[in-house]
Amino acid sequence: MVNLPNIITFARLCAVPLAVWLVLHHQMLPAFWLFAAAGASDAIDGWLARRQGTTALGAMMDPLADKALLVSMYVTLANIQALPDWLAIMVVFRDLVIVGGVLLLLATGHPVAIRPLFVSKLNTALQIVLVGTTLLLAGLALAWDPLLGVLVAAVAVSTFSSGAAYVWNVVRTR
Repeated sequence: MVNLPNIITFARLCAVPLAVWLVLHHQMLPAFWLFAAAGASDAIDGWLARRQGTTALGAMMDPLADKALLVSMYVTLANIQALPDWLAIMVVFRDLVIVGGVLLLLATGHPVAIRPLFVSKLNTALQIVLVGTTLLLAGLALAWDPLLGVLVAAVAVSTFSSGAAYVWNVVRTR
């Protein structure tokens, strides 16, 4: 079903290639504003969906748009050496483990009910803050390495912790 929240989500998904292009062409301030607008659109479409009712399409597209944007930004920022390669690999690997685990469980006939964990929500928030901060500082030509170092460490710890928590939940309940 096509409704306003789904249109907003689709627009966010379509913004991913533009965000990547902007970063690759070192247009960091426009990339920051696009990333911020995408974040705002996620909040708006979520609020609208809760008011108007969710759809199966929206339930599938919303996390896809979120992951596409974050993973694309991590890979692209690592590509231009604005973030460490190992961190981008860690972020992508965590998501692949979770998606792969869900697909494996579904393929073997096990029911899958994924509930977002607090550590996962914290991880997503930290990932967003790191990307936004990296884009903004680069866009303003400011270097604030101590802040970025702390954020990189926090994202690394939360990425590992949230991935491990999901794996532990599956192992514990099987």
